[in-house]
Amino acid sequence: MKGNFSIVTPNYNMGRYLAETIESVLVNLKSGDQYFIIDGGSTDESLEIIRTYENRITGWVSEKDRGYADAIAKGIALSNAEYQCWINCGDLLLEGSLDVARKLLATTDADMIFGDDLYIDENGLVIKTTNGHVRDLAAMMLYGGWTPLQDACFWRREFYEKVGGIDPAIKYAADYDLFLRMSLRGNCRYVPVIFSTFRRHDGQTSILHQQRYKQERLKCRQREFDLQSAAKLHNILLRVYYWWKVRWRIRVFGTNHRMKHLVGAVASKVPCKFL
Repeated sequence: MKGNFSIVTPNYNMGRYLAETIESVLVNLKSGDQYFIIDGGSTDESLEIIRTYENRITGWVSEKDRGYADAIAKGIALSNAEYQCWINCGDLLLEGSLDVARKLLATTDADMIFGDDLYIDENGLVIKTTNGHVRDLAAMMLYGGWTPLQDACFWRREFYEKVGGIDPAIKYAADYDLFLRMSLRGNCRYVPVIFSTFRRHDGQTSILHQQRYKQERLKCRQREFDLQSAAKLHNILLRVYYWWKVRWRIRVFGTNHRMKHLVGAVASKVPCKFL
């Protein structure tokens, strides 16, 4: 489906935030866009919430899965639109974000675009504006272990399929693995746009399983190192350089200081913004 978007929301017992996430996607949909909610067999109020929206979404399932990557893979497999993204339950797409992403993908040669987001609290208030800009995504990811802001990433379906899609076997760092493969095998371009919000809450996989996330991320990086023909010393020097570069970048440029006026704002009322 040319020019259309497929959006997937994985969910498991996140009913507290589910309706707000769904509403943020629905306000962005155009005719022909697709929206799938993939539930992992929730036992909270999630199913009741999904049912109230089932006439406004493309499809949904609720069944036991192997984790968020399995849910995302399942949702994307149901879709056939030209462009793709996923938005985790609890996070939000800002109004107008899909129109901006659609236009950027249609008018550039980028296989994937990545931008900025708002970091919000459990009540949906902006804590800070996060800067996703890097000049060389592949180097920052491979050598520095940096990850683009997942909720602010959008890509072409054919590119997703070309790199092999998200790997359901990776339980904690599947987003890192997917974007690493994308960065190494295609044209991934930063765009100065605030597309979305990332909500910090206690149930996040990246918070609950930080050490396991790091271990899986390291395995993904090592896999790519093993495919290279570069000298071992060369790789070591690059890893040291980018290790420091990532940490310096986070400390100095991790926040969009020009957008400080958004701190404390209700995130759902902030439109998608070019910087």
